[in-house]
Amino acid sequence: MGLELYLDLLSQPCRAVYLFAKKTGIPFQLHTVNLFKGQHLTEEFSQVNSLQKVPVLKDGDFFLSESSAILIYLSCRCQVGDHWYPPDLQSHARIHEYLGWHADNIRGTFGVTLWARIIAPLMGLQIPEEEVERNKTGMSQALQQLEDKFLRDKAFLMGQEMTLADLMSLEELMQPVIFGYDVFEGRPRLAAWRERVEAFLGAELWQETHAPALNFLDQWTKNTLLMLRPESYPSFLLRIARIP
Repeated sequence: MGLELYLDLLSQPCRAVYLFAKKTGIPFQLHTVNLFKGQHLTEEFSQVNSLQKVPVLKDGDFFLSESSAILIYLSCRCQVGDHWYPPDLQSHARIHEYLGWHADNIRGTFGVTLWARIIAPLMGLQIPEEEVERNKTGMSQALQQLEDKFLRDKAFLMGQEMTLADLMSLEELMQPVIFGYDVFEGRPRLAAWRERVEAFLGAELWQETHAPALNFLDQWTKNTLLMLRPESYPSFLLRIARIP
């Protein structure tokens, strides 16, 4: 049996997995799991991932969650360029170093714009302005560390070639950009890195991958978004409560 991916392209980690599979030509069957409609909370999806989260990879009777684990698995299982996940030990270590830092400093920080601007108001909530400003400060600090520690004067985060780290990083940074906060403004090094990553992936694939998020924003702008499903409220409230 072929590979199957359970994704919602409104999600940054899902977009990273989708971009990787598409760019490397890995054949897969796509199962769209609409988080906004609460499809990840169904009993059917719980059989796929009891944690009720996406992305999920299915390879025969093997199921795998977490985007970084999926990207590493695909890099090792499939015939892809070595540059994505270089085979030598120190390169592995550098990518894992970044992914560890990413989990603590990027993931969860750069998604707040969507929650503050769109999802919380749809639930009749308003995130206090001081929390929004504190989040912007956190993003600014993380961006500076990303530049100083990882990007420096290189073309990509790990060197002169694209790796999994670039995919994971850029997709998180794109989330506030899509929803109205340009984190690249005033940061020419990061802006140039973004352009290199986008050029490497190609304009057509980039547009295809981000179309669902842009469509979501367009529906919100035109007041045509469907209301959140009641079953989604508990998990969404928990996410909002975790905003520092």
